[in-house]
Amino acid sequence: MPWKGEKDPYRVWLSEVILQQTRVEQGWSYYEKFIAKYPSINKLAAAKDEQVFKLWEGLGYYSRCRNLLHTARTIMDEYNGKFPADHDEMMTLKGIGSYTASAIASFCFDLPYAVVDGNVLRVIARFFGIQTPIDTSEGKKFFSTLAQACLDKVQPGAYNQAIMDFGATICKPVPMCDACLLRKNCRALKLKQVSDLPAKSNRLQKKIRWFSYFIFTADERKLVNQRNAKDIWQHLYEFHLVETAADPEWTLQKVRAWLKKNFAIDSTVSIRIIPAKPQALTHQLINGYFIETELCSAPASLTGKGSWITKKLIERKPFPRFIHQYLSGKTSGQ
Repeated sequence: MPWKGEKDPYRVWLSEVILQQTRVEQGWSYYEKFIAKYPSINKLAAAKDEQVFKLWEGLGYYSRCRNLLHTARTIMDEYNGKFPADHDEMMTLKGIGSYTASAIASFCFDLPYAVVDGNVLRVIARFFGIQTPIDTSEGKKFFSTLAQACLDKVQPGAYNQAIMDFGATICKPVPMCDACLLRKNCRALKLKQVSDLPAKSNRLQKKIRWFSYFIFTADERKLVNQRNAKDIWQHLYEFHLVETAADPEWTLQKVRAWLKKNFAIDSTVSIRIIPAKPQALTHQLINGYFIETELCSAPASLTGKGSWITKKLIERKPFPRFIHQYLSGKTSGQ
């Protein structure tokens, strides 16, 4: 992986932010695209927000992208473009928590801070046979303390990379115990608890949401607006959204009745209802529809609901992955 052995704090930070809640296979290509377009922190800090969000499109968890820009500009303004070498000072920067600060501190500055990611938690929990749930306050504190105690203080960067790689390649969720060099001392293997560790507390039920996007088209332009509320996909763009508590089960008759009731639209050129592929977020499941609604002209009733823009301009705007399936023609109905 291109960030392995990297000593540049900017590149380590960028890779860690991209890989949060993201599979390595997916994050790899995004990392390379970002490095190609913004090879240094000053280039990123000077970039326009919309361009950076467009490059981030498809990665999800867009608060990461907002924090990325904010921190890049803070480092330029307050640290003359150089990352602070102090672990605690790094944690004052937006979007940098203990994990990312420890990664930068150990990999770039050889400071003795243990990096505790999912792979490390899995190795430690199994090796020591720890039943404490990793997703509780008690568990987070306990595992952080234990990881720090295990750390090689002389070569913290090499140790952190080694245990992370070990968890990613050997002590995986479905582990390769026969190939494990630590198997003789692994308590979970001895007690036949490998599949039970690391332990987690009861998981939250995902909130189910239904998004119906009306793609209004008139004079070869579509109605688009920006999400500014403090919710998922903040600052990204979308079509006209109707959110319902349950599946609206749209039919042509229902759509026509809804258009007449809400926007006094009596006639359309065409209407097409396209079921969307669900998108699972950390605590939410997004279901919905894309309803193509072609109009003879833009009605006054839609004034103030967004901007009518061309296809070419739409292609430059950052949209959430849920909508990108429609734009790329990958919905179940296209």
